Amino acid sequence: MTIRMDLLLCGGTACRASGSEDIREALKKELARHKLENEIRIIETGCNGFCAQGPLMIVQPENIFYQKLTVDIIPHLVEEHFLKGRPVKKLFYKEPASEETIPTMEDIPFYSKQKLIVLKNRGVIDPENINEYIARDGYVGLSKALLEMTPEEIIQEVKLAGLRGRGGAGFPTGLKWEFARRAEGDVKYALCNADEGDPGAFMDRSVLEADPHAVLEGMIIAGKAIGAHQGYIYCRAEYPLAIKRLNIAIVQARDYGLLGKDILGSGHDFDVEIYQGAGAFVCGEETALMHSIEGKRGMPRPRPPFPAQQGLWKKPTVLNNVETYANIAQIMQNGGAWYASIGTEASKGTKVFALTGAVNNIGLVEVPMGISLREIIYEIGGGIPKKRKFKAVQLGGPSGGCVPEQYLDTPVDYESIIKVGAIMGSGGMIVMNDQTCMVDMARFFMDFIQDESCGKCTPCREGTMRMLEILKKITQGRGEPGDIELLEELSDMIKDSALCGLGQTAPNPVLSTLKYFREEYEAHIIDKRCPAKRCAALLHFEVDEGKCIKCGICFRHCPAGAIRWQKKETAFIMKDKCVQCLSCITNCPSDAIF
Repeated sequence: MTIRMDLLLCGGTACRASGSEDIREALKKELARHKLENEIRIIETGCNGFCAQGPLMIVQPENIFYQKLTVDIIPHLVEEHFLKGRPVKKLFYKEPASEETIPTMEDIPFYSKQKLIVLKNRGVIDPENINEYIARDGYVGLSKALLEMTPEEIIQEVKLAGLRGRGGAGFPTGLKWEFARRAEGDVKYALCNADEGDPGAFMDRSVLEADPHAVLEGMIIAGKAIGAHQGYIYCRAEYPLAIKRLNIAIVQARDYGLLGKDILGSGHDFDVEIYQGAGAFVCGEETALMHSIEGKRGMPRPRPPFPAQQGLWKKPTVLNNVETYANIAQIMQNGGAWYASIGTEASKGTKVFALTGAVNNIGLVEVPMGISLREIIYEIGGGIPKKRKFKAVQLGGPSGGCVPEQYLDTPVDYESIIKVGAIMGSGGMIVMNDQTCMVDMARFFMDFIQDESCGKCTPCREGTMRMLEILKKITQGRGEPGDIELLEELSDMIKDSALCGLGQTAPNPVLSTLKYFREEYEAHIIDKRCPAKRCAALLHFEVDEGKCIKCGICFRHCPAGAIRWQKKETAFIMKDKCVQCLSCITNCPSDAIF
């Protein structure tokens, strides 16, 4: 059998949700019909990153990028391209500049502006085939660490790299490993936090689906560095594809002698198990995660002692997240100085972000530290859909804050992001346009935090509930003078007295929106008006005859049949039928509804 072409079909969760499994079956059927199954191979990869354009496929060796595939187009694609050698232009991301130019991934700004370290294998290997990982220098860093370096040298290389934890806090990884290495104890553990729970975040899931061996390799190296022989990956059960591919990778690594006893003849023993979490956001906190693995309720405990001295089952423990571990093998292979040459003075390397919300190019991006928010949102993200105006970007999820337009040129690094009232977090980046109500957005995040609070400490349990009550009251038009000051007072109290990071950062979305969008709170409370037209209780729906362009779009989108419209006539809203769903306001191209 001679393979002349590989079809790298994205098989991440996002592409599967948009039909990639049906595309795969259609391709198999058409290739068999044309007797091409022995010449053309279909390889299902992990997440390719460009989620907005899925399902995606790369044709190798021509490096042709196809997007938004459908089952109906597959017969035409197979016949035109794979039989006749004529690439199908209408499936390109953009039309070529000339007949001789065929766009590749490198021609698309979404890809060309990125720098891949953690995501180096995304969309180009079969994550269920260890040989493809090895073919791209997989386990080279491990062999160097196990056979040529002492634990102290491994830690020193990580410290030289300047790698900071990518789970949110940004604590120096090498220093954390050094603490655990020096801690007394015959039994130590290396844990991986894959419990990703921020709304809009999918970084860890995508890495595990596309490149699970990179995480295993980093964990084995960490085990050697701190003297641990057992590792646990804490992954939420809502990630079935990530768990499936992790299990396959673990079995393959054991079969190849890369997990278990005497790895590569080095004398180092290390094995990994997966622990499935039940989706509790608080279990992203390190001590709550450890309690959960121990079979207890996931609740944080006071520190000190810190996990490096007394963690899982009261043994010295290192906990890093998926992205942090995925950097380690390449640091071992290429050296800490290589990694430190990327990024800024205090924030080295790259950062992976899940770019979502009101942005054209939704997807997974990896950028060097120091790049500006504007570059990510407008050059990689392609700007705001429907020519709407940018309003803010939420960084760090429920624990983070909003960055308004005047700070779009802020460099993406730990220190700069904190200065403007947000945090790096694990990598969630939610873009908001001028139709976003910042009071309602703060209410959404506070609702999430209050629901996810473990209830152990009173400031978080009761304080967040009271803040949520006030925010709901404001968005429902019942806000009173003094509510803003009370929110600020409660925020300070919770930040100063909550037990864990979840509670201590819970007020951040409220504080950042009060800092930059205080006038919206005042409009809700004093004028009983929602400037963004999102809080239904404050809206009275009318059509502005002067602005209405008589297009009927609001009529077609109204789910309640509350809009009367005929061709070339102004729309009219029947208030007795209106359910205040906001679909008319959201879809009106001329802002004619008020």
